Amino acid sequence: MKFSISRRAMVAGGAALAFGPALLRTAHADNGASGVSDTIIRIGQSAVFSGPAKDFGVDYRAGIKLYFDRVNKAGGVNGRKIELISYDDAYDPAKTAVNTARLIDEDKVFALTGYVATGNLAAAMPLAEKAGVPMFAPLVGTSSFRTKTNRNLFHVRAGYDLELRKIISHLSTIGIQSIAVVYQDSAFGKSNLATCEELAADYKVKVLKTFPLAIAAEDAKAVVAGLAEAKPGAVVMIMAGRMVEVFMHDYRASAGGAPLYTLSVGITDAAGSAKRLDGKLAGLVTASIVPPPQGLRVPIVADYQRDRAEFGEKIDSYTALEGYIVARVMVEGLRRAGRALTHDSFIAGLESIGSTRFGDFPVEYSAKNHNGSTFVDLEMYTRDGQLRR
Repeated sequence: MKFSISRRAMVAGGAALAFGPALLRTAHADNGASGVSDTIIRIGQSAVFSGPAKDFGVDYRAGIKLYFDRVNKAGGVNGRKIELISYDDAYDPAKTAVNTARLIDEDKVFALTGYVATGNLAAAMPLAEKAGVPMFAPLVGTSSFRTKTNRNLFHVRAGYDLELRKIISHLSTIGIQSIAVVYQDSAFGKSNLATCEELAADYKVKVLKTFPLAIAAEDAKAVVAGLAEAKPGAVVMIMAGRMVEVFMHDYRASAGGAPLYTLSVGITDAAGSAKRLDGKLAGLVTASIVPPPQGLRVPIVADYQRDRAEFGEKIDSYTALEGYIVARVMVEGLRRAGRALTHDSFIAGLESIGSTRFGDFPVEYSAKNHNGSTFVDLEMYTRDGQLRR
């Protein structure tokens, strides 16, 4: 993948990268809305591109940029090409706030997209709202961002509450009456633990024990010992990325026999996880919020794979496909906003989408609903990291 890097994106605060087809800021005079010129729409992103959780940001950005590349090659949106400026926040909400302020105040972006993680979104939203800058499709499913419609915030992925409901209802259906929950010791983990406990009560599934695990944990032996004592019928993991591997490594080594379930953000590098776990990924059940990236029978997946081949994009994952879908929906909102692009016209454009399908992927928006998709399925990993329904 080729990246163009601006000088301005390499100063102050380290690890900042600017991506896009045209990065000479002085070549364009803004017309109307900030971040919009006669030829360019500037979009900003702060996400995790380094550290243990980097696969989320790297893959999400790759998918978003892939569709933007497709649109730009065809001439852009209403005569303007899209420029994506991305900064690394290393999963640190404080850095997310700094990056967001920079994107709004210095880069003058029109909108924000592709943010990752609950705490990071919470750090960015007050800045976006104060500036009136739309925030589109964060990789966040936490319910607190969805129960009340925020005019400036639009989701695409289904909420974690829908993922957890799918998991808990499935466990209830197959006769599992007790669970334990291993959760990430963060805003993401704690808020979704509460949702999980509420859903378990609804389905009369008993939560025997809950175990926090630090984001930087190098082992989960204490948690595994606690699970051996609790003897749950299943273990639900509310964790993201490598934390799932850390837990599974120790759990499988202990010969723990309860089936394991995870949210869609649990595994990003499936092939790598399968290799590092030496085949012990087999049997893990995950919620999925997009179709399989190899499921060419789904039109949007066929488009994604076609564009990967044309633009030489090597990254191929559920998260990359999600980014591609996100960019496609965002572009439709920009297209509907018309040539006289403003924040108001973009928001109105998205809300006018109503209930529709993008290459057979369902999305719904209105003035009272910015939650996007409700698509959730359950899949099981094989030894080599493939998923089977």
